[in-house]
Amino acid sequence: MTGPIEPGDRVRLAYVGRFENGSVFATSDPEVAAEHGLPEAQGKERAEFEPLAFTVGRGDVIEGLDDAVVGMRDGEEATVTVPPEAAYGDHDHERVREYDPETFEGMVGQPPEVGLHVEAENGLHGDVTAVTDDHVAVDFNHELAGKTLIFDVRVLAVD
Repeated sequence: MTGPIEPGDRVRLAYVGRFENGSVFATSDPEVAAEHGLPEAQGKERAEFEPLAFTVGRGDVIEGLDDAVVGMRDGEEATVTVPPEAAYGDHDHERVREYDPETFEGMVGQPPEVGLHVEAENGLHGDVTAVTDDHVAVDFNHELAGKTLIFDVRVLAVD
């Protein structure tokens, strides 16, 4: 394909996702994953790392990345900065819920501990962010909410 990418095209991207401070949170490159100690690098073979494949304009990926590839060409590279509103949204304090420690343990089946990842019956995922004698705080925001994301992308294929 010689023309620029348009909505409806299927693309495959090699990518490195970073925060503004430079730390890497996701990548399709196994060497970058290992270098930055990403959990997905543990025990994975090189062949298991996949490029990001999606149909442009269908909402398969965050808006900022979806919009950024429009107009790019096969083989082209770019650095894309995606603000929270075009990624996972702002951090919403209303999505941080507090529970009585006994109620929490009854729902989850284990004692509360900071960092514990939980899944609610409604399908929401959250992380325990604070535990006191009186309450357990669970943050149901997406882990990347409120963050500006920077992606180094290279278009590998356009179908």
